[in-house]
Amino acid sequence: MPHIAFLYRIRRLFGGSGPHLDSIAAALTRGELRQPAQPMSDHELARAIREFQSAPPSEATLRKLAQRLSAAEQKTN
Repeated sequence: MPHIAFLYRIRRLFGGSGPHLDSIAAALTRGELRQPAQPMSDHELARAIREFQSAPPSEATLRKLAQRLSAAEQKTN
């Protein structure tokens, strides 16, 4: 799924945009954040995004989100 579709899915789950979602969009565009190769359930994705939203958006919180997305990918392999 292209990152635009992945971002749309996140926005659909969390109702629009905001600084956290804007930082996710920018990181996806720059290639700093990649969606998992294997699809995550809405529940897994929502949990990862809620955890990300629990702190102000920063490079550190984006790295943690990237690790969560990567862990989901490794879990399916």
